[in-house]
Amino acid sequence: MKRQEVNVGIGFATGRKNFQRILKTNIYNWRESGLTTEKSIRLNLLAAYDLQYSNTKSTDYTNISKQLLELIDDTYFIGKAAIQKEIDYLVGHNVLNAAQARLIFGRGYAAKRNIILYTALKNNMDYLVFLDDDEYPVAVTNTRSSVIWGGQHVLATHLRNIEQADITNGYHCGYVSPIPFIKFDNILTEQDFRLFIEAISNDIVNWDTIRSVMNNGGVTYADTKVLVSDEAKEVQEVNHTKFISGANLCINLTKPDHISPFYNPPGARGEDTFLSTCLSQRKVLRVPCYAFHDGFSTYQHLMDGVLPIKLKYIMADSEAVTTRFYLACIGWVRYKPLLLYITQRECYDEKIDEMRRKLSDTLPNICAYFAREDFMNISKELERYNKNVKKHYQQFLETQQLWERICKFLANRPFLEK
Repeated sequence: MKRQEVNVGIGFATGRKNFQRILKTNIYNWRESGLTTEKSIRLNLLAAYDLQYSNTKSTDYTNISKQLLELIDDTYFIGKAAIQKEIDYLVGHNVLNAAQARLIFGRGYAAKRNIILYTALKNNMDYLVFLDDDEYPVAVTNTRSSVIWGGQHVLATHLRNIEQADITNGYHCGYVSPIPFIKFDNILTEQDFRLFIEAISNDIVNWDTIRSVMNNGGVTYADTKVLVSDEAKEVQEVNHTKFISGANLCINLTKPDHISPFYNPPGARGEDTFLSTCLSQRKVLRVPCYAFHDGFSTYQHLMDGVLPIKLKYIMADSEAVTTRFYLACIGWVRYKPLLLYITQRECYDEKIDEMRRKLSDTLPNICAYFAREDFMNISKELERYNKNVKKHYQQFLETQQLWERICKFLANRPFLEK
């Protein structure tokens, strides 16, 4: 590192009761990689929490043990009151009005990431790493008769590479996909399911990848070539998009004019995908570190050092698994119209018609296979978000314009405020 002191933010957009366990695992990982004793690096925890997500209380996030606090330099806990305080601050300085502030910092995943990004910029941090509260700094491979586990220095890997990039993004293994293992039959054929997934997914999710993951029981295994590599690779653009994920992600804050905010349509996900559409002129590197995604919260014992030799298949035979898949489908179909409008507007209507046809042909079979009629809601959500796509696109553009205004304000604040 060339800089005399590097001020690093580590951000969690969280709402889960197990946040303290995730944090403990990560902090000890930072210590093991030598970062907590490195004098030239300041580690700052930024946790934006939602008490309603799983009925938690503020102390589930703020009550960190003294021995952990001694290993980091500063903490920023961002709850509802703290967010409102920043909104009042920006409105009071005529940077935004109340409605504009709600667009940036209101509800949803994008808003939580934005308040973390804003807090990091306001407190003069150089880099911001986003981690998820259901991901662990380990990788799992399946090249032997039993799976093999390896620790990952996620934060250290990003810090080695971010100075040369605008964004660095790592890899994910584990239960990354919400699509369960499906035994095809005369009710739901492989061709039916393929058409269905193609209708609702984005360009980065192709059928060959999904089929491979399904054959592994819903598990994505780490690539051994990545694990033994020190090489970062530039992310290539696909349909005006450099696809990134929202976690195992580092943003370079030293060039504020290169930073874009997060956005998702109301009630949808895709905040990382929409940020991906803003990166054509940015240097985005894929760096060699993995995080294990525990999408079904079944492997929390990994944080206690218990390493299974086999990973369970995620079968489509329980209400919890089916519900997670259903909600993922709703989330995908809600953001796909805007993604198509941004990236393929010249053939937008044609693409929406194609989605309609594929859903019409396959949804009755999907409902029958999962024994849930509510999968038919996917068609209704497509029509609703298609109808509002121009409105959502204007919000997407406005979010970027407002963010530019915020960044200029923060850069030009009176010296005493900094």
